[in-house]
Amino acid sequence: MKIVVQVKLLPTAEQAAALQSTLLECNAAANWVSQVAFERGVPREYELRKHTYAELKARGLGAQAAQHVIKKIRDAYTTLQANIKAGNLGKPRSKRRVQAESKPITFRASAAQPYDDRCLSWQHDASTVSIWTTAGRLKGVR
Repeated sequence: MKIVVQVKLLPTAEQAAALQSTLLECNAAANWVSQVAFERGVPREYELRKHTYAELKARGLGAQAAQHVIKKIRDAYTTLQANIKAGNLGKPRSKRRVQAESKPITFRASAAQPYDDRCLSWQHDASTVSIWTTAGRLKGVR
């Protein structure tokens, strides 16, 4: 069973800067992966990984963060295709559908980034978390 939890972190100024830069980098990387997926016809996740994983690692993303970025793109394109197939974006030549199909999906700089137990760990007794960032792992974030 998957549990999704929303928490509010209370980082120091230095921790907040590291978290913000991580979010910006992950979403910039997601936009790049989306461009690659769009240009190559949205291949399967494994194919997309072959074309983008090494570059994501070179950009400073950790292995798990890179995987999450790739999955985030694949899920976004799967949702787009499902909406097109269901007719939610109009008929084949409608303005809305043409617009959706004619450009890559983009993400806001502050869009959410998934974390899992490899990127984030909980210290329940201390009410803190240890979280991966592009600046290294932050420990003791309230």
